[in-house]
Amino acid sequence: MEKFEKVVSRAVPMPIEDIDTDQIIPARFLKATSRDGFGDNLFRDWRYEQNGNPKTDFVLNDNTFSGRILVAGRNFGCGSSREHAAWALADYGFKVVVSSFFADIFKGNALNNGILPVQVSDEYLLGLLDAIQENPETEITIDLVNQQISYQDQKETFKVNVYKKECLINGYDDIDYLINMKSEIEAYEASSLVV
Repeated sequence: MEKFEKVVSRAVPMPIEDIDTDQIIPARFLKATSRDGFGDNLFRDWRYEQNGNPKTDFVLNDNTFSGRILVAGRNFGCGSSREHAAWALADYGFKVVVSSFFADIFKGNALNNGILPVQVSDEYLLGLLDAIQENPETEITIDLVNQQISYQDQKETFKVNVYKKECLINGYDDIDYLINMKSEIEAYEASSLVV
């Protein structure tokens, strides 16, 4: 995975509550086992007409908004536990999703795939969405090391699992983390064999 310490980016606003994993990536696209290509079908039913033409009123089809950060309404990632939702977001290019609440399974899947779910207060989320709508070039800073999100002069801290934070900062998945700990694991094994 790519190392993650800080992201400074514009954002894509999606102020819709209860976005579930079937809306993020519809079930009919879950046949592949490779992570590649899922971004093409991110929010497929919201993004495209049945004939495949882009819906001009959907935010991902609006060149006004861009960036590596998706700012969504409350309860993002609810529904079924498909990891493909995180794959689709990552493949599209998002590194961060900001919301005031995340479904637990989605949060875990996102962290396992290099996407940082930043949970903020409802008030902060509303202010951020307003700022992006008012000025689409608003830059947001996500500082993972200090666990802080900021835009303009507005700052808020966020929580993240300590282990997952270390993995993101170092670009580790779970296997990479264990490989990095190889000498400590071998030392422990050697010491536990001594009777």
